[in-house]
Amino acid sequence: MLYLIGLGLDKKDISIAALEIIKKCKKVYLETYTTKFPYKKADLERLIKKKLLEAGRKLVESDFLIKEAKNQNIALLIYGDPLAATTHLSLMTEAKKSKIKIQILHNASIFNAISQTGLQLYKFGKTTSIPKWQKSFEPTSFYQIIKENLDMGAHTLLLIDIGLSLKDAVKELKEASNKELDGKIIIVCSQLGTKGQKIINEKLKNLIKKIPKIKEPFCFVIPGSLHFTEAEFLKQ
Repeated sequence: MLYLIGLGLDKKDISIAALEIIKKCKKVYLETYTTKFPYKKADLERLIKKKLLEAGRKLVESDFLIKEAKNQNIALLIYGDPLAATTHLSLMTEAKKSKIKIQILHNASIFNAISQTGLQLYKFGKTTSIPKWQKSFEPTSFYQIIKENLDMGAHTLLLIDIGLSLKDAVKELKEASNKELDGKIIIVCSQLGTKGQKIINEKLKNLIKKIPKIKEPFCFVIPGSLHFTEAEFLKQ
């Protein structure tokens, strides 16, 4: 059987049900490529009392875990909620096609923790992400989604590619928008759901100068039209 287990946002968010399942698993993998963890792998190993095998993109997107789960219990631990990323949805689909039993254990993720900004969840539009630009590949399509959301008054959750620094993320956002967002308030959320979480709002053009060093994982929120309660919360 294959278990996809959500870890939540902090190492102590793992559920009692998940711990009971992990005990009976032959192997326990840790998905390591969709986000940078706000804690060390060793901390999680001490908590679950098992050795973790790292699972990168190549392994997760192959049929490796499906084959392993044919004759034994296998668990894949995933930061946040296991079905927040499309890769894990595909894994679930492939398991069903191969007639492998699969169980999903949900947990907290950025998609609900983002409400700590004071913005109402139902007013968010499409989620998009800033990729880490390469020399010959600098996609700006994420700005089109931001613009579409703003045009209908919706907020945008803007995820940041793993390994992309705050400075580079701001630079890409400025260039992709042709500086149209420079005067726009941007909310920066760092390590939500942990003791080290920070939520800061500042104009894009001032972000680098005025905020302290931001730790991964972090994301941006670009507010759309604000309800008066949202505006009041942001002022605080």
